[in-house]
Amino acid sequence: MTRTLLAAAVVATLLTSLPAAAQFQRPEQAIKYRQSAMALQSNHMGRVFAMAQGRVPFDPKAAQEQIEIVAMLNKMQFVAFIDGSDKGAPTRAKPEIWAQRDKFNAAIAKSEESVQQLVTAGRSGNLDQIKAAAGGVGQTCKACHDVFQAPAN
Repeated sequence: MTRTLLAAAVVATLLTSLPAAAQFQRPEQAIKYRQSAMALQSNHMGRVFAMAQGRVPFDPKAAQEQIEIVAMLNKMQFVAFIDGSDKGAPTRAKPEIWAQRDKFNAAIAKSEESVQQLVTAGRSGNLDQIKAAAGGVGQTCKACHDVFQAPAN
């Protein structure tokens, strides 16, 4: 079952990336696009983490709205890792993304799966479920960044 879901997520990602790849006329456009999507995703995920950690009051409706935005942005960022976008503008994306595309696609599938679990938790309105799922998203992001993102200078 997990392999089927993983395969379906990879196929879905590839299908959604075809139209997006056509929109980038230059590599730097793809780089800026994915960096913008990641920055926005980080901002909205930070709002979810703030509620999960008790730093701001928990609001189930606001949490669900933020999580839905995170899910959309998660898909958006990955369509911009097109061939040739490893150069053209400053980027922390490592060459391993393009050299180990199967491994990167597996990381994308894990990301999609963990974000979908967060979406389900967000729709439940249950803070404990959101906390658990948010932690899973954080771990998935970190695992991908550890392998595919160069450290900040």
